[in-house]
Amino acid sequence: MNYISISLYRKVVNHALAEGMAPEDFKGMPVPIESMDDIQAVPADQFFELHEMLDHALGPGFSVRVGQQMKMDDYGVLGLSWKTCSKAGEIFERCERYFHLLSNTYVFKVEKEGEISKVHLFRDAHRRGVELSNEATFSATVVVLQAMTETDMAPVGVSFKHGAPESLESYHEAFKCPILFDQPQNYIAYKTTDLETRTAKADFSINKFLVERVEEKTRGIEISSNIIVSDVESLIKDALPSGIPSIIQIGEHMGMSSRTLTRRLSEDGITFRGLVRQTQERMAKGLLRNSSDTVSEIAFQTGFSEQSAFSRAFKRWTGQSPLEYRNPR
Repeated sequence: MNYISISLYRKVVNHALAEGMAPEDFKGMPVPIESMDDIQAVPADQFFELHEMLDHALGPGFSVRVGQQMKMDDYGVLGLSWKTCSKAGEIFERCERYFHLLSNTYVFKVEKEGEISKVHLFRDAHRRGVELSNEATFSATVVVLQAMTETDMAPVGVSFKHGAPESLESYHEAFKCPILFDQPQNYIAYKTTDLETRTAKADFSINKFLVERVEEKTRGIEISSNIIVSDVESLIKDALPSGIPSIIQIGEHMGMSSRTLTRRLSEDGITFRGLVRQTQERMAKGLLRNSSDTVSEIAFQTGFSEQSAFSRAFKRWTGQSPLEYRNPR
């Protein structure tokens, strides 16, 4: 069954209320307002039906307007993973790994065409609500990328396979670029250099590291292996939601070659692979004991593509299954 997270359904309902709808207007919907706190997901067609009802009630552009209200926190674990991306474009890599936590109806793919990168959304519309949901997705993409980078970056083009609405006012206000309808593909296009923009969090953490290193060298202080290990662990932790990083990737962030980084870690008797495993184990234990995230969510946050692989690794590390560790007798 195709599904949509209740968090996205709730966001649409709440914005409709903010635009003037009344709670009783939702009485006839399959998922009434009073039951939203009792479920985790809704059938996708019920979400699309909601979009259709609100488009009729609130006029063209509602889907785009609700997309403009999306915040990273509205996406749960997926949004949490976006906050640790080092570059804006990494958000789409994480969507490939995580979006099934919110819905199994989205497929993203980035296609670079020289100076322009097109982010394709492969979700053909079998009904009007899917078209509206696609509009909301691209609208949300704009505001999320701006929040990640703390810039006003805007797309250079948007393409929809469906026809244009009667009014484009909300669309122009949201996208601020040419918008095409009745096209062969659904995509939102950005300058490739914009998708390479460092995120605000990455700039802060990496710049902090570099400034500290420069100050130490200015004072003639050799970087200790303990500091190296701490910084590598921090960067590994940030990278894991996109998968296990390579030593080359981490070295680039630290301004070192992989050979130099390997040597510096070995001074303390540590290997990069061992540090990755140690970081995964520490993160997993902390999340199991101190969060309500599911085992599947924790698996993805710690770099595993499958819950079963995570469970086997955790059993190997601790002698316990994740659930046994979370709920000790």
